[in-house]
Amino acid sequence: MMLTVKRLLPQDDDGARRWDAFVLACPQATFFHRAGWQDILRTVFRHDSHFLYAESEGHIVGVLPLGHVNSRLFGNALVSLPFAVYGGVAASSPQAAEALEREAQKLAEQLGVDHLEMRNVQRRHEDWPLQDLYVTFRKAIGPEDEANMLAIPRKQRAMVRKGIKNGLVSVIDADVDRFFALYSDNVHRHGTPAFSRRYFQALQKTFGADCEVLVVTTAEGRPLSGVLSFYFRDEVLPYYAGDDEAARDLAANDFKYWELMRRAAARGIRVFDYGRSKQGTGSFAFKRNWGFEPQPLHYEYRLYKREAIPQNNPSNAKYQFVIRTWRRLPRALVNMVGPHIVRSLG
Repeated sequence: MMLTVKRLLPQDDDGARRWDAFVLACPQATFFHRAGWQDILRTVFRHDSHFLYAESEGHIVGVLPLGHVNSRLFGNALVSLPFAVYGGVAASSPQAAEALEREAQKLAEQLGVDHLEMRNVQRRHEDWPLQDLYVTFRKAIGPEDEANMLAIPRKQRAMVRKGIKNGLVSVIDADVDRFFALYSDNVHRHGTPAFSRRYFQALQKTFGADCEVLVVTTAEGRPLSGVLSFYFRDEVLPYYAGDDEAARDLAANDFKYWELMRRAAARGIRVFDYGRSKQGTGSFAFKRNWGFEPQPLHYEYRLYKREAIPQNNPSNAKYQFVIRTWRRLPRALVNMVGPHIVRSLG
């Protein structure tokens, strides 16, 4: 098979349509392989993108989306894909996958990066250093609400029913305003920087109906909890979330995910992807309480100018002082400064 590796150029609308047609049909591909992420990386975060595809006889047979994140704070990296939980190669043949990875390694050396990171779901290279901190949670859901409710373990099911009894309401918002207020307040309380409102607006604009905002309110309309989710094929992926401090006592967070599951099932979705969590964290425990079992993610690295895999996450002890300080800063300040920091994390 004669293969050529090419780059999807920005503003190549026809190329993007061909790319997305392949992604939609390729079992290895995820929502984060979609061509729209190239525009997000370039316009929102101002990172160079290198979206590579393998072609044979005029047909795309593999894709590899890459972003170049060069930061004084966190290092110089080529990543598939920044700000995504899944990435790496999606290809219809081993030859196409190997050709794309060879091109990525060549590009990494040309750019002089510290490391190349592939956020694979499955292990591809036993001899590459592996980051095993993260797991994902995925589970099938059915068309019947009662069956999905009964599949939730008893204690967690009681929390969902508590939210229902409290008269909570779920609404699909047309914009990100109420969600962003909940999200930015939530991440501030946790001591981490927030993405910009512009980022979430760009997600809605780029992915349209496949990017949905659900907000939970009291019966009187007070926002309590929100989630921004991605839809891909027959899957729903709740990706960004935030809660008011009052949400806990009212079980709004539990009700939120039930409502997302219920609404997704009604539109024919059959896989609920609870997304990535770090092992040993509160979110890890919360997802297990819903009856989801962790599945390891295989983030593989090629190290060029560093001796070990970077640990740029809140679990790293060296960031604890920064986290405590961040929590004490005024909201207006962190909302202004945060996006400049988080864009460097990838």
